[in-house]
Amino acid sequence: MRTDMELQKDVAEELKWEPRLQEDEIGVAVKNGVVTLTGFVPDYAQRRTAAKAAERVVGVRAVAQELVVKVPEMFRYSDTELAHRVVNALAWDVEVPNEKIQAKVEDGWVTLEGTVDWQYQRNAAERAVRYLGGIKGVANQIAIAPSMSASAYDVAQRIKAALHRTAEVEAKRVEVTAKDGKVVLTGSVRSWPERADVERAAWSASGVMAVDDRLAVVV
Repeated sequence: MRTDMELQKDVAEELKWEPRLQEDEIGVAVKNGVVTLTGFVPDYAQRRTAAKAAERVVGVRAVAQELVVKVPEMFRYSDTELAHRVVNALAWDVEVPNEKIQAKVEDGWVTLEGTVDWQYQRNAAERAVRYLGGIKGVANQIAIAPSMSASAYDVAQRIKAALHRTAEVEAKRVEVTAKDGKVVLTGSVRSWPERADVERAAWSASGVMAVDDRLAVVV
């Protein structure tokens, strides 16, 4: 078990290693393996990148995101201007079914709504607007409603098979249950990236509308 001081040092080093970040404006505190990030970043993309960087560090149990987006003057736009930029970004991404998605902008925060067939489409919509200058944050409220249904047993078996095919995941430590389009993941994984891999596999099964990730990160 690594100490909080060791984790704080490693997270700070990982933030410094990430070339997309201005790490000197980000504070790192650690208590019982939980990392809290504070300070200011110039855009939403860096806010998200900082959290992902902290999650990569071995021994981190959770990340509390308290970074504030402080948009530079040269990238400040009205909500109307941002809304037009968001609509264009959604239309230009080939993985986004933009006709099924509605966007609202309020004080620089973008809210995405609508219904799509797959989680990757939901993720693509958020990714399309995440890197726009002037965005303070994104609330992804897009729902999943698959056009194809599958039995709970088939969904669970397909996910388990996918985990066994993935060398990075210790599949025997993960339990998968499914009911009415909802998948519940329980058990443990060795790192945050492994946890993300398991969740990604769950979302890739046809008929999945929701994933309840209860996996614990055990080092």
